[in-house]
Amino acid sequence: MRDAKRHLITLAVYFSTRGSSFVLFEGTLTPYDWGIFEVRGPRREAKCQRKMMELLDRYEIDVLVLQNTGPEGARRATRLTTLNAAVAAAAQQHGVPVFKYSRADVYATFRSAGFSNKQTLAEVIAKHIPAFERHVPPPGKAWKSEDARMGLFDAAALALVFFTRAGGQQP
Repeated sequence: MRDAKRHLITLAVYFSTRGSSFVLFEGTLTPYDWGIFEVRGPRREAKCQRKMMELLDRYEIDVLVLQNTGPEGARRATRLTTLNAAVAAAAQQHGVPVFKYSRADVYATFRSAGFSNKQTLAEVIAKHIPAFERHVPPPGKAWKSEDARMGLFDAAALALVFFTRAGGQQP
């Protein structure tokens, strides 16, 4: 039975070609667990899905927030879209409501906070969540692939969009 006085436990997950990133929030700006899982080799999707199932089983999640990878959302690789749908279905079987937000939702939410690219998004989030300050990657170079830590900020951004839409406050 869930304690009526405890805060809403929100799990935000962002899948990338390297694996997945997650942030677990207890309340609006209070993350208490986060991580980046880099998954390589065959059966990457199954390994990612297993990691997410472990998180759903370990914590008493009230809400799951994912990126919208449907036709109206972000265009992602088919395997990431399938993985996103599988995790959403598993969460719903656990009785956890799933909210999905597109990149356009993230951009619209953070536009007033000075958001112009993913780097400034990470800096804005780190400004509001001091625990993430040390995780902000250096600005990217055109010839380098995106830093794996950026997925952490993508997951946090999805959660902050959820909190903004649920509570009506600006990040």
